[in-house]
Amino acid sequence: MGEPLRIVIADDNYLVREGTRRLLEDSGQVVVQAAVGSAPELLDAVRRGRPDAVLTDIRMPAGTAADQSAGPAMEGIDAAHSITATTPGVGVVILSQYADESYAFELFRNGTAGLAYLLKDRVLDVADFLAAVDRVARVGSALDPYVVGQLMHRTDGRHGLQDLTEREHDVLRMMAQGYTNAGVARRLFLSERTVEAHVRRLLAKLDIADTEDDHRRVLAVLTYLRTA
Repeated sequence: MGEPLRIVIADDNYLVREGTRRLLEDSGQVVVQAAVGSAPELLDAVRRGRPDAVLTDIRMPAGTAADQSAGPAMEGIDAAHSITATTPGVGVVILSQYADESYAFELFRNGTAGLAYLLKDRVLDVADFLAAVDRVARVGSALDPYVVGQLMHRTDGRHGLQDLTEREHDVLRMMAQGYTNAGVARRLFLSERTVEAHVRRLLAKLDIADTEDDHRRVLAVLTYLRTA
């Protein structure tokens, strides 16, 4: 990581957002441009500061009383979609205490580029967390390994997953977390050519068309796992 990442933090819990700010700033790799408590404040901070990435909770005050009386909502995810539509190049990391894949699929419904869904306790592993934020800021993507594990467990043994080898399962999990073939190769200590072969085979077994577009590939795998 070169220059410090410019980040905006959004969470309606003051202690959470200030604790996150302190933890990340102490790393020396982050400049927190703003720490706000609502979706409108988040969107305003992004417009004014154009950060590298945003860290936001799923649920925050939406602004007006009418907005807040409309029932359960996902203001952070709505803000993420607004940011990617109006301020391209700003990565958005949704931080949640819920390991709920439905939130992840709502976040990724239009694509995965520049988006991440991570559990809040991932922040405590600052080095790994900042690596994920940096990947998202570079228009990559990330999905919490625990959520991926839940998806794999719920669908294991159906629609071709039972045909995957142990290594292909490993590769699939890392694909779903947003790693490119090169990233998977480094983490599994394999050659990139070997990873490419695993990807071709597992996509064929899952009856998912192969593609050179990593983001479409990740989304295809996640969509398959959800609907299987």
